[in-house]
Amino acid sequence: MPNNLSKTDFHNFGFTPQEKQIPVLPSGIASILLLGFMMFNGIFSPSEYPIQDAALILYCILNSLYLGYFHFILIPSPHLKTGHVWAYAIIQVTASMIVTLLLPSRMDAFLSGLMILLCITASIIADRKPATFILIGMTGAIFFLNLQATKAPAEIMRLLGTVLIAGVINEAIFQLKNLASRNINQLKIINDFSRQITASLETNQVLTWLNTAIPNTLQADSYFFGLVEGDTINISLLYDDGEYFKNFSRKLSGSLSGWVVENKKELFLPDLRRDIKLAGVDNVIIGQDKTSLSWMGVPINGLHVQGIIALASYRPNAFDRSDLELMNNIAQHAALALDNAFHHTQVEEQSHIDSLTGVYNHGYFLSLLKKYIQEARADSSLLSLIMLDVDYFKQYNDSYGHLAGDEILTALCKTITKHVKRLDIVGRWGGEEFVIALPGASGKQALQVAMRIHKTMATVKIKSMRRRNIPPPTLSQGIAQFPEEADEIMKLVDLADRRLYIAKERGRDQIEPTAEHWKKLS
Repeated sequence: MPNNLSKTDFHNFGFTPQEKQIPVLPSGIASILLLGFMMFNGIFSPSEYPIQDAALILYCILNSLYLGYFHFILIPSPHLKTGHVWAYAIIQVTASMIVTLLLPSRMDAFLSGLMILLCITASIIADRKPATFILIGMTGAIFFLNLQATKAPAEIMRLLGTVLIAGVINEAIFQLKNLASRNINQLKIINDFSRQITASLETNQVLTWLNTAIPNTLQADSYFFGLVEGDTINISLLYDDGEYFKNFSRKLSGSLSGWVVENKKELFLPDLRRDIKLAGVDNVIIGQDKTSLSWMGVPINGLHVQGIIALASYRPNAFDRSDLELMNNIAQHAALALDNAFHHTQVEEQSHIDSLTGVYNHGYFLSLLKKYIQEARADSSLLSLIMLDVDYFKQYNDSYGHLAGDEILTALCKTITKHVKRLDIVGRWGGEEFVIALPGASGKQALQVAMRIHKTMATVKIKSMRRRNIPPPTLSQGIAQFPEEADEIMKLVDLADRRLYIAKERGRDQIEPTAEHWKKLS
């Protein structure tokens, strides 16, 4: 887990000034009380040297005032800085040296207890360094400046025991504080992630937030995100050892990812050097040509999407169960966001689709055609347009009913989509009139598409409400080519439309212009 704290706020550990004051209050009060006991000892058990007693009383009073100011005014203040903590440590070590010099062996027990309390305070509000400085400085003062008294083995053992206790407390506080800071940091990241990702209505936005949240939350050499399509998983985000890889797909079966998706539960493998006891699962390398030694994957189980988020490391035991729980949390938010994005895309697509025929409506077709024209102009490529109309459609409605007319239009659109490529677009221009845009196709090629549609429609079987066969309708079609015949979108549409009506005037069931025209144009 990376430590996301900067050097300027290392003593905050994610806590507010008021939150820092709560755990240091007991050690602050105990330190002041201990100084009070030392002062009473100097008053009620005076030594042979009144100056030493006066110095002890003065030390206890001044240090009590300073500790009171430090604990009750400075620590709760937002102005507490690293320099204040170091000043606190230096003042305490210096004062302990002076007291030890003035009162050899008399205050060792008090100073040992004070050292533990001072270390506790420094550990809570700062990192290891100031607390360690206090521990080493005060131990050195007691041991070296009072060498005569500390020659006794019992005194040495007592001092070493005190140092050990203070050191253990110092480290325990730091580790607990670091753990709390990590949890706070993770919760903040999850909170930010959930707030931002739930507002995302695009899959790419979800990917962007995942790519931000994962490295900021967990220390992984590799991570990837994939969504399931059929029996494959499409990896749309793969980071491995400092490098991002292009999108790719692979079979679900036989992989760790496939196991996670198929079982819909997380998989935690802290040490891949051990045998993986999962039936039919192989350890497959993706990304860099290296073998990961730690791996964990969590499923994305949404209403409309299925997928996985997986992390790996080249070190064994790089993750723990809390990391797995965190990734589960992120995956749940990602599933919700992806469902929202799916629903938004679905609604948006429905707004572009003609509800009866399933092809694009008039407005959206025009917007796509405008985009295709711009691309064709930029690439100096061709684009052809076919306008087609069902002949005598009103008579079909009058003779066989509007439901039969709807069936004719639906059958026509199925026929059209059967004969066009994936990049071609089909739209309902209005009523029984449709339009087809063929990017990259010449007028001659568009004529071949129109002829195939004409031929197929002649064989379509349509039944009336009474289940009687209806004669298939004929079509009139007009073709125009960009840019040779029309170099603007509306000119192109108008030319194809005029040619459609020429075909109708020629007797319907025609395609205008004929092959001879395209031979001359080419």
